[in-house]
Amino acid sequence: MTENAALPEDWTEGAFALRVMTPEGPSVFALLGGASFDMTPAFGTCSAWLNADDPVAAIRSHGVPSALDLKAALANAHHAARDASKPWLLAPVDLQVLKAAGVTYVRSMLERVIEERCRGDASRAEAVRAEVRGIIGDDLANLVPGSPEAARVKEALVAKGWWSQYLEVGIGPDAEIFTKAPVLSAVGAGAKVGVHPMSRWSNPEPEAVMVVNGRGRIVGATLGNDVNLRDVEGRSALLLGRAKDNNASCALGPMIRLFDGGFTLEDVRRAELRATITGRDGFVLDERGMVGAIARDPAEVVKQMIGAHHQYPDGAVLFLGTPFSPVKDRGEAGMGFTHKEGDVVRIASPRFGALENEVDRTDECPPWTFGIGALMANLARRGLPR
Repeated sequence: MTENAALPEDWTEGAFALRVMTPEGPSVFALLGGASFDMTPAFGTCSAWLNADDPVAAIRSHGVPSALDLKAALANAHHAARDASKPWLLAPVDLQVLKAAGVTYVRSMLERVIEERCRGDASRAEAVRAEVRGIIGDDLANLVPGSPEAARVKEALVAKGWWSQYLEVGIGPDAEIFTKAPVLSAVGAGAKVGVHPMSRWSNPEPEAVMVVNGRGRIVGATLGNDVNLRDVEGRSALLLGRAKDNNASCALGPMIRLFDGGFTLEDVRRAELRATITGRDGFVLDERGMVGAIARDPAEVVKQMIGAHHQYPDGAVLFLGTPFSPVKDRGEAGMGFTHKEGDVVRIASPRFGALENEVDRTDECPPWTFGIGALMANLARRGLPR
């Protein structure tokens, strides 16, 4: 993983937040106009910094100019080449809650319906996919969730016996919002991502991720991989935690692009995500999807996550859902896609950079050992604000 491959194409013109593991412990850095600044002395955590009234202005007023070797930190982030005595890039958030929205794209909504109808049996997916499309079609793309038109579609599907809990959150008034993983458990660029060995039908979920401060304001965005066990969730939606929250199953990075005069929420809406999967067996998948194809606007999804009824004082990140659901056969016809150990997943967008991770079994990925208590103890030892 090189600097040119991972960084946004215009990284010298924007404002970014990143976290780096240093010999002293996790540190928070900013990039502004191509220059690096250490934000740790002033804020201690990324969460505290992004809770400032103006995080970009805080770089100028509180950032300590730093000689961060970004290229070296990116290269050292790769799990197979890491020298633990030197700095490496971490997931760019710390105390923020890791949340996700599901079934926000028509394509993924239909695939969730298929999972449910298959009861997690991948061998039935193609036949069920054809049946679902024959009844529902693809004309749900322009349907506004919660609208009178959506209610009429629901009535028609109920009458046919085809209503689903996934259609409920896909076109109904309430979005699916869930906790993806525990605070501080996300892995960053270059790290392994984990798939539980019990699963026989798994895939990445490349997504744009909103970064929200404790007051509910979206302050930036990053890339994420919401790794999912399709067969587990397909058996029962009540197994969502088992399907989503596993060791190393949440990847974020490589850094947060902060909103400023040159990058706004509108740029997120217009962004194209490219997902590539390269396997040791020669398998290659290359797909593209537009963030703007989402059924609910990103700002609306954030409002359903945080507000008068639900608060996150340290902020939160929100996976917006994926425009991708890989269905390309990998092996036997009709069996579709599933991960294999050694797959390299790359999620890229020109103004976000690239998040690249290698797939392994959850019990073969490094165990998560540095939690909130460890972070607080480390900050205290260093005399930093908490």
